[in-house]
Amino acid sequence: MRPESESLQEIGRLLKTARKCLGLTQEQVADMAGISRPRYREIETGSAAARATTLINIARALGLELMLIPQAMVPAVDALLQPHDDEDDLPAFATSPDGDADA
Repeated sequence: MRPESESLQEIGRLLKTARKCLGLTQEQVADMAGISRPRYREIETGSAAARATTLINIARALGLELMLIPQAMVPAVDALLQPHDDEDDLPAFATSPDGDADA
């Protein structure tokens, strides 16, 4: 399991990337999420934890959804989110080991 500070920093990096992709300032996101800019900055830099409701409000301000998934599913979700090329055009799931959906 990762240390809490590392997890907070990863959440902050994801929020910052989403914010910049939308061309928003920290002030704008903070206003939309109903928190102060200094508080948002702390969350984005990973220097402070946030309540779940605060993270939900920030996520919605950024057009994101917060999901809770079982830890056992994290590798599968990570694999689905990895960039791939055209040669790696395999189905994410198959109903039988040989990939035959009719089996």
